[in-house]
Amino acid sequence: MTTKKIVVIVASIVIVLGFIVVLFVGGIIGAVFYGISNSDAALVAKDFLSNNERLKQDIGEVKDFGKFVTGNINLNNGAGNAELNLKVIGERKQVNAAVELAYRSGHQWRVTAASYKNEAGETIDLLNPYESRKFVVPNWVFVMQTLVCERVERHSPSQTNSLLYKLRRERKFVLKLAA
Repeated sequence: MTTKKIVVIVASIVIVLGFIVVLFVGGIIGAVFYGISNSDAALVAKDFLSNNERLKQDIGEVKDFGKFVTGNINLNNGAGNAELNLKVIGERKQVNAAVELAYRSGHQWRVTAASYKNEAGETIDLLNPYESRKFVVPNWVFVMQTLVCERVERHSPSQTNSLLYKLRRERKFVLKLAA
């Protein structure tokens, strides 16, 4: 065999191996993007963004989302959190939104924070608990002081809900207690 043939064979092998490595790495990256894009957390985030009135006022009805959902999802011992970034395509314009979610075993993913950047570069908050009457965090009780905790335990569920609603309305969230 001549030196020229050996060089051609070695170069061909290197090119084929390089191509196989690129396919392998591309497959892994594709699987990760596919897994994040089709996760329960991403579906909850898309549903939240599709139904958010503040976002609709700015970009119009949500028509679609970008092909890639980026971010991370962490699960550990039945609990987890996710930070996802999505391109939201509306009737009038498109924006990049960031959504944070939390998970506890036995419950669905819950949106804990959501925002997007407008044309001026300002971050617009989509989930402000003080402006929303829909602020409900299951399995957590927000109370003003220990005395109120004792009252909550002694009342019926309907009385407890009305007391908690009153505390939320008065914006007296200072102490978090696990339910």
